[in-house]
Amino acid sequence: MKRLLVFTIAFIGFTAFSNAQDISDNAIGIRLGDSDGFGAEISYQRALGDNNRLELDLGLRSGSNYDGFKLAGLYQWVWQLDGNFNWYAGAGGGLGSYSFDNVPNGFDDSETFLFLAGDIGIEYNFDIPLQLSIDARPEFGFGDYRDDLDFDIALAVRYRF
Repeated sequence: MKRLLVFTIAFIGFTAFSNAQDISDNAIGIRLGDSDGFGAEISYQRALGDNNRLELDLGLRSGSNYDGFKLAGLYQWVWQLDGNFNWYAGAGGGLGSYSFDNVPNGFDDSETFLFLAGDIGIEYNFDIPLQLSIDARPEFGFGDYRDDLDFDIALAVRYRF
């Protein structure tokens, strides 16, 4: 019975990791989310191997009384689900900054923060060079402005090349 269990686990692991991956060398696009994820982000992915990649996301935000940016970097592992569907998971971190300026109320402040992030998602690679993905990114921030746990859920559209 133990041999059968070990053989089954080995067989499933071998078939799961032996499938050919369909990750492109580069992909660039936009990632739309929120929950302190800065809304829209410019997203870039770079393949590092057959089943792993680096993702960099830059979010910019500006309002009448504030300006800010957030840069996230994630190392991701990619596994094929079926055909053009992949799922991925990763970890990383980043930094960000907010500058608040509300002169009529006498409030002027700025904050730079660091954060650690995880990432899990699913993507579909079309036959044309287009990728759609949805992911969840929990972020744990360090700083006065972001010193808590935020869940950033986003939809991304990227051009693959």
